[in-house]
Amino acid sequence: MNTESIDFQAFIEWDNNPFILFSAQGKILYLNNAAEILFGYVSKKELYDIALSYAPQSFGYKTTSLALNYDSFIFHAITIGYENEEQISLRLYNTPRIKPTRKIETDKLIVTDINILLEANIALFRTKNTNPLQLLTDQDLPPFKLNQNNFSKLLRKTFDTFRASDSIDISLKLLVGQHVIIENKKEAIVQLAIHANGRYADTDDVIRTLASESQIKCILNEHAIKLEIPLIQ
Repeated sequence: MNTESIDFQAFIEWDNNPFILFSAQGKILYLNNAAEILFGYVSKKELYDIALSYAPQSFGYKTTSLALNYDSFIFHAITIGYENEEQISLRLYNTPRIKPTRKIETDKLIVTDINILLEANIALFRTKNTNPLQLLTDQDLPPFKLNQNNFSKLLRKTFDTFRASDSIDISLKLLVGQHVIIENKKEAIVQLAIHANGRYADTDDVIRTLASESQIKCILNEHAIKLEIPLIQ
């Protein structure tokens, strides 16, 4: 098949996996939409350095399995390729979301103002904890369908891991350009991020289970927990 007349750029643009083409000097020659969003969380130099570090020794391409984490972006592999000394490409492969333990029955969910529910659970946390706490939310987020009981349990378990932290920063925002498929519908994603100088990890398995039950992606690390919540309409 003669593919010389085919324009492959559209197919690369549609790909959810970030793709970046660098010059030999580290200048960006091309990037797709997914990569453009990614650059809001990682520097050009860091990704260019990764491309050089994992490049094949001769012309061609090389795929390497490794774990990369940039905010809500989690990758499990990269492919580095080049056909000349002037250009080098980097493609990062998204780690698939963990399949939920049960199917969401969206017709049984309650339309909820997440800001009100969040503030109520923060107030409950403050009755037992005097940690300094800062909250930054997007008040323009529309109400959406949510399992209020499950989500409140998830919030309580999540906040409790920060019970000994010197200070806690909480933010709630829409993840622009990202979505998840729920019952064959594309839904936007809201991210709740909680940062501190450290936290307990004794209930991480419980947090993962509660999150999975509502198809919430849960990202846990030493100093933060991030919950990516489907904005189900």
